[in-house]
Amino acid sequence: MNEQKEMTARSTSVGADVRQSPNVSDNSITEKNGKINPLEAISMSELYDTVYQSKPPLIDGLLYPGVYLFVGAPKLGKSFLMAQLAYHISTGTPLWDYPVRKSTVLYLALEDDYRRLQERLYRMFDTEGAEDLFFSVSAGNLDSGLDDQLQGFMKDHSDTKLIIIDTLQKVREVGGDNYSYANDY
Repeated sequence: MNEQKEMTARSTSVGADVRQSPNVSDNSITEKNGKINPLEAISMSELYDTVYQSKPPLIDGLLYPGVYLFVGAPKLGKSFLMAQLAYHISTGTPLWDYPVRKSTVLYLALEDDYRRLQERLYRMFDTEGAEDLFFSVSAGNLDSGLDDQLQGFMKDHSDTKLIIIDTLQKVREVGGDNYSYANDY
């Protein structure tokens, strides 16, 4: 008789929809008391035999927990698409027939002001509001306060599952050695 093992990997992709374990190191040798820590490793069989719990997607089959960069040429509608995603997740409304899990959303619209943002949202959603969709048109940089601001927001809104930063360039530090792919990584 062939007994099927329960595995989590078969139902998930190997792409950006899965979050890396917080136990993953930065691949450097760490020392304690002058000694190199032993390498933590498991066999492939142990890896397959372990059932890991996954986080449910925000939008089934479309948007999973993790970090994404949504890029394209200017004026293609990236901000409109991000607003659409934010609205549907904050209201729990299906998007293009995809089921959506309702949660709080923070949208940093850093190239807008509130008047322009209001006009865009009226055009998109009429007067239908969303209590769990929050906007800000200003934020600190990655190297000066943004992390604390986001942690503070999430402390006040513990059910936050999506934060949109529109655009990355507005929160990056300017110039110097820090302005690199390695620093973004």
